[in-house]
Amino acid sequence: MKINKMKINKITWISAVCLLLFSASCDLATEQEIEGPTQVEAKPSMGPTNIAARINDVGKDGKSIFDVTEVQPNPPGGMEGWNKYLQENLTYPAEAKRNGVEGTVIVVFVINSDGSISDPEILRGIGGGADEEALRVVRNSPNWTPAQQRDQVVNSRMRLPIRFKLS
Repeated sequence: MKINKMKINKITWISAVCLLLFSASCDLATEQEIEGPTQVEAKPSMGPTNIAARINDVGKDGKSIFDVTEVQPNPPGGMEGWNKYLQENLTYPAEAKRNGVEGTVIVVFVINSDGSISDPEILRGIGGGADEEALRVVRNSPNWTPAQQRDQVVNSRMRLPIRFKLS
């Protein structure tokens, strides 16, 4: 009789634990699920972008954009030329200086097969006007040597860090 009671207690205890685990794993969301597309509040953009290029993932020539290529795109004069261009054209925003804002802004843009730059956007910003300045410098940069894939020039996407540091 005592063994039978122990079995019943054990079964009851196991059932209670299973029920507790099951109830803890259930999603008790109070929000109603929405099916299909919905509208969300529009986020402010840092500047005009070519939405067709982002949706279709194609450059301005209508061809695919590569994230990785055999031969990377290069600015005029290589990275030394790019650093010189930044030194001559990048100005530290007054607001960022006033507030002591430092950091690295990462700009994403497309280098088209003709070497022109399009669709610059901020991937990671630091504020204080530095994001806008980084976009301005990238938009105004001279044409790059385009990327190559299988010995053909192609559109490519670049992620470029621009560092702002107070001296």
